[in-house]
Amino acid sequence: MSEAAAKRATLSALRPILPYARRRLGRIALALVALGLASLATLVVPYAIREMVDRGFHGGGAGSVHVYFGLLIGVTAVLALASGARYYLVMTLGERIVADLRGDFFRHLTTLDQTFFDAEKTGEIVSRLSADTTQLKATFGSSASIALRNLFMFAGAISMMVATSPRLSAYVLIAIPLIVLPLYAAGRSVRERSRRAQDTLADATAFASENLDAARVMQAFVAEDFTAQRYRQAADGAYEAAREMTRARAVVTAIAIFLAFSSVVVVLWLGARDVIEQRMSAGVLLQFLLYAVLGASALGQLSEVWNEVSQAAGAAARIGDLLALKPAIVAPAQPARLPSPARGALRFDHVSFAYPGRPDAPVLRGVDFAVQPGETVAIVGPSGAGKSTLFQLLERFYDPNAGAVLFDGVDIATLDPKELRARIALAPQEPFIFGASVADNIAYGRPGASQADIEAAARRAAAHGFVAALPQGYATQLGERGVTLSGGERQRLAIARAILKDAPVLLLDEATSALDAANETLVQAALTELMKGRTTLVIAHRLATIVGASRILVIDGGEIVEQGDHATLLARGGLYARLARLQFETGAAALGVGQRAAE
Repeated sequence: MSEAAAKRATLSALRPILPYARRRLGRIALALVALGLASLATLVVPYAIREMVDRGFHGGGAGSVHVYFGLLIGVTAVLALASGARYYLVMTLGERIVADLRGDFFRHLTTLDQTFFDAEKTGEIVSRLSADTTQLKATFGSSASIALRNLFMFAGAISMMVATSPRLSAYVLIAIPLIVLPLYAAGRSVRERSRRAQDTLADATAFASENLDAARVMQAFVAEDFTAQRYRQAADGAYEAAREMTRARAVVTAIAIFLAFSSVVVVLWLGARDVIEQRMSAGVLLQFLLYAVLGASALGQLSEVWNEVSQAAGAAARIGDLLALKPAIVAPAQPARLPSPARGALRFDHVSFAYPGRPDAPVLRGVDFAVQPGETVAIVGPSGAGKSTLFQLLERFYDPNAGAVLFDGVDIATLDPKELRARIALAPQEPFIFGASVADNIAYGRPGASQADIEAAARRAAAHGFVAALPQGYATQLGERGVTLSGGERQRLAIARAILKDAPVLLLDEATSALDAANETLVQAALTELMKGRTTLVIAHRLATIVGASRILVIDGGEIVEQGDHATLLARGGLYARLARLQFETGAAALGVGQRAAE
């Protein structure tokens, strides 16, 4: 992504952002009107001063001077009002554009498939969403305001200079290319350094985000000093990159200001000779000089804005790269429809799969099985056998490399993923708890659920007791990722979330692994009730929790090596029997040790 951004880090990189500006043409038009008034008022001032010098000071009397000063006050009032209006309109325009961009950018991120999130760091993505868009806000806000104002002023000043003295203006116009061309050539260097600075900052942000998410692990391993030192190095790297960028901008700005004002000094020297030789009045020279200063000042500020726009181009390129990404998992142009109501029949038809990041390491090999509506099927096997991958494919987070997954007889690749996922409720082994209220967490899969429904789901998941004991009950705000809850409490909230979704297919991935015996009994009873009339797939390492399943699939090395009920598989003496014997014997031994310790 960085190489692509480097190649596109030019002004053309801002093109994807322009549609957001076109949405606000009315506000842009008002800003241009205010800008025109402010520029016109500014350009009137040198002419008024010339008239005051040539007429008021030379025979016009005090009355004329008072009139000219009064006019200057009026012009100043117009300038102030127009400038204030221009500032407000342009700055709020920048805020509005970036707010729209952030909303669309985040929505786009939510549509990307799991392959993208497997490869990218969340902290770096968040940096793009915050730091890069903030850079663009400055460009479309203050930088745009300064650029437009100075473009108007530069054009107006040059026009008035030509009208005032074509001969002196010729010298100035000859100097302009000598000023502008070095600025344009230096822009590439500024853009490259800007991209490097923003990339380095994004890396530092990603590192900080990852380690703060794992704060308990960091402190448990007494890694605070090591982690802080690593972040300090990352922050110093970001500083060095920013310093290089700033140095390049400083050099460009200094050169621009020197060339611009040196040209003014030269023109002033030539004009002074004309006044001495009486080819020009003092007022005309003063008028020309003021216009030259306005033009030079505008050109100098334009050079600074050019640097900022070049810097923003790097941010826009990275955002544009992400906006250009197309998810691999999308709804077909004419998606198929599932039967209504859904029956919940599932079929894995000779499915083979390898994760995109490890294409040479197949996870599933020709997996073939069917689940009847309302049937409960348990999936067991060693770690890494491919059990959770079955759930990933059924939710269509990935597409199989070969074979097909069918839902109610329909290939899920022909469905809208949202329609498919709406028919599936998931209770994962490591449930994600959001930094929101308990009620919001339970209702995450069913926004707008009533409080009564939320509480009913919590009761069925054996979660109501601990929720009621929280300071604000269901309104209690939970910490990020639910760090203030125990593992068992988080699992019960995840089960309540699945219960409330009330989908025809239920996926349980070690959903009770963090529960103690008493709560597991309660939750298992709730799940047994929930599974009635629903197609249920259960991944379990604790075989005691799935002895009642109507069928058990044993997966090893990405293949189904055994299937049948608990008794049949035990009698067969295969992998399932070995796993069961190992667990039950280990459990009995642990129980014996506990009893002897108690005695």
